[in-house]
Amino acid sequence: MDTNTQKQITTWLISACLLIFLMVIIGGITRLTRSGLSMVEWNPISGVIPPTTESAWITEFAKYQDFPEYQKLNQGMTLSQFKFIFFWEYIHRLIGRFLGLFFIIPFGYFFIKKKLDSPLMRKLLWLFVFGGLQGLYGWYMVKSGLIDNPHVSHYRLAGHLVLAFGLMAYILWTALDINRDKFKKSSLYNLQKLKPVMHWIIAVIMLQIIYGAFTAGLKAGYGWNTFPKMVGQWIPGGLLPLSPWYLNVLEHNFTVQFIHRMLGWTLCMLIPGFWRYARGFDLTPQQDFAITALMNIVILQFLLGMFTLIWVVPVWLGVLHQAGAFLLLTSWVYSYFLITNIDNKT
Repeated sequence: MDTNTQKQITTWLISACLLIFLMVIIGGITRLTRSGLSMVEWNPISGVIPPTTESAWITEFAKYQDFPEYQKLNQGMTLSQFKFIFFWEYIHRLIGRFLGLFFIIPFGYFFIKKKLDSPLMRKLLWLFVFGGLQGLYGWYMVKSGLIDNPHVSHYRLAGHLVLAFGLMAYILWTALDINRDKFKKSSLYNLQKLKPVMHWIIAVIMLQIIYGAFTAGLKAGYGWNTFPKMVGQWIPGGLLPLSPWYLNVLEHNFTVQFIHRMLGWTLCMLIPGFWRYARGFDLTPQQDFAITALMNIVILQFLLGMFTLIWVVPVWLGVLHQAGAFLLLTSWVYSYFLITNIDNKT
């Protein structure tokens, strides 16, 4: 691959990551303003154009009034209030459509110009599959709140978030891999000693992302808003009231919030401990920067989570907390890539 093509593809992929980040931010606003069920139809083509006349708005509002969220939660809502929640869901979906075009058009260009080798083309086609799946799954999630209970399934919310984060991680890794030769290679010793710890870290990060979505979907952050103790105790009573027991760790909002807290404490000890452990290795400057960034971001994310809880989930802080999770995963991908970028001759 020539240098110019390498730069173009890298810029394209990193820009896609930024678009996903923007989509995560707007998705957080949509969820926290309870706007996600305002659009009761999924029209991939015609849905690009929002209502443009007063009569069109009235028609759209009438459709919304036929569904449980209006009937059970928002009776008496004005047209102006409906326009506000419609706006956030519309923007969220619009960015999703734009992201699809942002992939297809450059991919077509590079394909026609024969600038993609077979391995890279396969990776990019998988990105297209994952992106399409994310869009379909988003509608699948919304449908769960349009039937009887005017709340989306927290399981589907978690799946939607994990797909978005996973898509970003895959795109970022692909962009880094294209530029592998530009990074200073490390020794095999670094790989053997640091890689297993990084596996534990990503396992806890992903579990925490899932439980963050569970906490959001179950509205668990709006109760028990004291920190560091929960209802005055480090390990509160009443964690397992449901039967069978496993339902508590999946569906009981009190227990879910407790697990989310504990995973936060775990990451806040595990990652700084890893940073300290890595000081004993001959790290490249890039590796040192990446691992330090990983530690700083997890501390910032812990503080954001603490204040989000104490202040009972204000929209702006809830959005920053979700953005922090995105940045934490990004820093892990970057750190892991650098640690595993080894010289096979060593």
